[in-house]
Amino acid sequence: MGFQRFLGCVLTLTVLSCLISSTRGYKFCVGGKDGWVVSPSENYNHWAERNRFQVNDTLLFKYKKGSDSVLLVTREDYYSCNTKSPIQSLTEGDSTFTFDRSGPFFFITGNADNCNKGQKLIVVVMAVRHKPQHNPPSPSPSSIEPATPLVSPPPGESPTSGEAPSDLDAPVPAPSEKKSGALGLVCSTWLILGSSIWVSFVLVSV
Repeated sequence: MGFQRFLGCVLTLTVLSCLISSTRGYKFCVGGKDGWVVSPSENYNHWAERNRFQVNDTLLFKYKKGSDSVLLVTREDYYSCNTKSPIQSLTEGDSTFTFDRSGPFFFITGNADNCNKGQKLIVVVMAVRHKPQHNPPSPSPSSIEPATPLVSPPPGESPTSGEAPSDLDAPVPAPSEKKSGALGLVCSTWLILGSSIWVSFVLVSV
């Protein structure tokens, strides 16, 4: 019975971890096995072009503390290898940097000579795309039917109730049902969690 309870807990935690992991980013090791060095086997910008970076992704700069550093700089300082006024300085060794926005990021080494030799990196983070909102199309002027003028009855004649249809008698169309993607996702999430909890209770009770 203890093993069945343990199996149910593992199943529940697995489902929860799958749901949470979708919001986490990836970690990229800059330069691959070479790390953050002066002469990598592949140019750092070539390496960056082969990858796709998004918000919440993390860069790992592998180097020994005290022997090198990583500077986040402006575009101008990147091309001039100016190490005097960085936006952010990473010096603790095996440094990590997490992208908090989209757009370009410029990194150089803290050693100006090594920067001029090519130890620098440009990373472009992809923009976050939101689902477009589809507005119902407005009717064209040609599709609007002109109102029919009312004709008054001849003198001495009065309209009967059967000849003048009333708008109150017209059937009212039923409201259309629209299912949003967000509602479906929430329902699916609760369905998965409910199924996992139900399986856990069944395994415990056996």
